[in-house]
Amino acid sequence: MVINMTPHAITVVDADCNIIRVYPASGKTIRLSSSTVSAGALPDGTPLTRTEFGEAVGLPDSAPDTMYIVSQLVKSALPGRTDLLVPAEVARDAAGNIVGCKSLGI
Repeated sequence: MVINMTPHAITVVDADCNIIRVYPASGKTIRLSSSTVSAGALPDGTPLTRTEFGEAVGLPDSAPDTMYIVSQLVKSALPGRTDLLVPAEVARDAAGNIVGCKSLGI
């Protein structure tokens, strides 16, 4: 079973942008907690900040035969989880609009 834990549907397409599969949003999301901290200022006084990411929020425990589609940011923060997938190989139409992905990355 594959559960999409992003806030939008994930569309997988072939090389010609024909839809292979759509994973609808599950209504549940996994996000990283975050905070913004000061990082000084530019010489002209423009403030600089840095976003620091923390714990995953909404992350279910691993379950047999279950994979979760998440953002690349979430997957990168959890390298020990082998049940996380990310949209990979962005597919665009002739106008350059994203229409889906060609695969799910592990």
